[in-house]
Amino acid sequence: MIDTDRELTGRAAVLAATDHHPFVRHALRLDDAPRAWARDGAVAWLLPTAGNDRAGGVVGPVDAAVELVAALVADGAVRPGQYLQLPRADRELLVDRFAATRVDDWDFLWTTAVPPRQPGQERVVRLGPADHPALAALIDDAFPTSSSRPQDPTVTGWYGIWDAGRLVACGADRSRGDVGFLAGLTVARDRRGRGLGAALTAGMTRALFARYDHVALGVYADNLAALRLYRRLGFTGTLRRSSVWLG
Repeated sequence: MIDTDRELTGRAAVLAATDHHPFVRHALRLDDAPRAWARDGAVAWLLPTAGNDRAGGVVGPVDAAVELVAALVADGAVRPGQYLQLPRADRELLVDRFAATRVDDWDFLWTTAVPPRQPGQERVVRLGPADHPALAALIDDAFPTSSSRPQDPTVTGWYGIWDAGRLVACGADRSRGDVGFLAGLTVARDRRGRGLGAALTAGMTRALFARYDHVALGVYADNLAALRLYRRLGFTGTLRRSSVWLG
């Protein structure tokens, strides 16, 4: 059973219990009213009436986080098919403990400083609804598995780089809470290796720093080239995560 003596209520309480960690500041929207629990250094939260499969998240020591999620599952607080974002854990452990149908390992990276100037970053411009067809075409060809798409209500804006009337790079502003967040960074297949990814990331990061004191992004743990690029641009804050879909 969940230890209700350690229950927390509301975004402010969760932030206080997690030392205002950038990941938690991003995970919880400003108007979210999560229920949360603290146990043995781990803090877990659930989002009320979640409109998608994301049920919530956990931060803290791996063992304590797994036990806390197990308690939530046992109490029926999380339903099969939903997913939670946990500290990075052994894939076999997660599959065995939660009958997980999918486990994605990724890193949450953040920076508190504008990145070094990159060649071409001045070409990064804000995109609008009229650019959605070009966005869709670029993403479909160059990043078909991207979850960031035109018309996605969780995307607050788009940025891109044009070349001779063609959109050759794009990225989504999926800022949430009080942390800026880059997502869906995409470069045309025939333009890779020319610094467009660095220019796009630097230009977008500088734009978001006009509104936020932290800017973050997520990258799959096995995407070593992207990890090297983002670290070079100053994204050195790191929280290793496993997204777990419950069976």
